[in-house]
Amino acid sequence: MYNDVYHQLHQLPVLPPLHPPPVYSPSSHQLAADSYYAGTPSSQATSITARSSISSLAAAQSHWPSQDRALSAALKGEYLSTIQLSDPVAMLPDFHHAPPVHTLPLHSPPAMPLPQPSQQPQILQRQRSQSGRYSMQDFVFHRTLGTGSFGRVHLAQSTHNKRFYAIKVLSKEKVFKLKQVEHTNSEREMLSEVRHPFIVNLWGTFQDAKNLFMVMDFVAGGELFTLIRKSQKFPNAVAKFYAAEVALAIDYLHSINIIYRDLKPENVLIGADGHVKITDFGFSKRVLDQTWTLCGTPDYLAPEVVQSRGYTKSVDWYACGILIFEMLAGYPPFYTDTGNSNPVALYEKILLGHVNYPPHFDPLAVNIIASYLTPDLTKRLGNLQNGSGDVFAHPWFQEVDWEKLYNRDIPAPYVPKLDRDGDASQFERYDEADLSEYGTVGADKFAHLFIDFN
Repeated sequence: MYNDVYHQLHQLPVLPPLHPPPVYSPSSHQLAADSYYAGTPSSQATSITARSSISSLAAAQSHWPSQDRALSAALKGEYLSTIQLSDPVAMLPDFHHAPPVHTLPLHSPPAMPLPQPSQQPQILQRQRSQSGRYSMQDFVFHRTLGTGSFGRVHLAQSTHNKRFYAIKVLSKEKVFKLKQVEHTNSEREMLSEVRHPFIVNLWGTFQDAKNLFMVMDFVAGGELFTLIRKSQKFPNAVAKFYAAEVALAIDYLHSINIIYRDLKPENVLIGADGHVKITDFGFSKRVLDQTWTLCGTPDYLAPEVVQSRGYTKSVDWYACGILIFEMLAGYPPFYTDTGNSNPVALYEKILLGHVNYPPHFDPLAVNIIASYLTPDLTKRLGNLQNGSGDVFAHPWFQEVDWEKLYNRDIPAPYVPKLDRDGDASQFERYDEADLSEYGTVGADKFAHLFIDFN
């Protein structure tokens, strides 16, 4: 299987011939949103060991390790489909007490504006009312897709529309003991506010007396991390394809003042159509200026984060440089033999900033990586006067038709082999949980900590 993936990625052309820079009209990509309330007629509603993240709240502990494949589906055009078609309880006939559901009309252009010379303008930022809309009875739980420090991700099927979803189940007690309450609530908040073709969708949340449940898309292709390991390293064009889609997602988050802070191959998922979905928003945060929290994955931390200085959204662009290097080389630019068990030596290398570029790297790839990785914030790509416009205009991306890429009209270099809906063959097998522990009723001493999951 590894050889098959290697040859597939190293033989296929990825990007079309050079296109002139697309002309974007922000006004042409604005959407009107409709609201449907309960009772609206349906006719009207349309194990490769991976790195873990660190947090100042739980140093060297992963708040949700890479085995958490918070996995989201990427059927082409799904992000434009109405709630009626995609919501897990859409087919429930008498769901009379649901909060209003905000939908996007099927005939509309993409939900997010395309990249501008500065940044993507803000999309409709109204938070989707999804908390507490579901229960255990709305799903049939299947196999485990991944496990983490305080929970696991299940493949589940809606009993109403029969679609498959990934449901992250978190133990309230473990979240509390590991001091991850803030990060868990932050992930729910951030995911409930975003909608982008290259970011995982959160459909809703619910809870019982012991657990939190997050209903997300099932992304059938697994992690970019695994794909890199199977292929050993990516050809220049393949790395460019994934880096471009990630750049669009990061720019969108920044346009609504969200800093992501945990970019790494383990958090970039491959959809059924081969396009990416960024997941795991536990470290994301709304930032207007600076923040100081030490969190993220050691290999991907910017120098200013390591130094405990105030930092901005530019740390995400720094991480893009690390990601491109790792895709092209098969390993990150800064690493130590001890891994992340003792990150001090790694931090020293990050602060020194010396990068040894393999000879096979394209010169333009070297240039964009170096521009991302510069410790001088006044020179870092993505943090200059033109913002993300400098990223999209970089010569390494010169043949990228951004509009086609955004619309997923450029064929992906790798499409996972899947036999059916709900095919989870791209994920490792795990010991299964006792499902009888889900849906517990009774006293809940942690309820006040997770009121937004209700």
